[in-house]
Amino acid sequence: MKQEISSWDQALRLLSRREHSILELRRKMAGRGYIESDIDPLIERLLDADWINEERFTESFVRLRTRTGKGPYRIKRELAERGIDAELIEVALAPYEESWNSIATEVRGRKFGDELPVEYKEEARQKRFLQYRGFTHEQIRAAFTKIAI
Repeated sequence: MKQEISSWDQALRLLSRREHSILELRRKMAGRGYIESDIDPLIERLLDADWINEERFTESFVRLRTRTGKGPYRIKRELAERGIDAELIEVALAPYEESWNSIATEVRGRKFGDELPVEYKEEARQKRFLQYRGFTHEQIRAAFTKIAI
């Protein structure tokens, strides 16, 4: 028989693995059968104890997604899905503003090699890949103009 876990203990278990947004934690707790009237005071208590911090979560999320080769559009969408405010997203993305072109170039190079494609069909395929990763048209264009290593 499964032992009941207090909502506090369950929340700490989730937060010990990685940062969570308030919306993510709320969804996970509800998915584990905890009722809304228990979740709201729990969230407040976690915020007061600084166990949940949306700014810290957002910065961590952006850093991780950038390292895994995701572009700004995709990162913005994923953060919005997690309930993060648009203004906070912009603040977290600001330090990377000058780096997106080189990140897109690096992602393209890791996936397809340093040589630029000769055939239009291959170039289109690579551009679709970068678009799926969340890079802007300008960043994608920059990834095909020169190889910056």
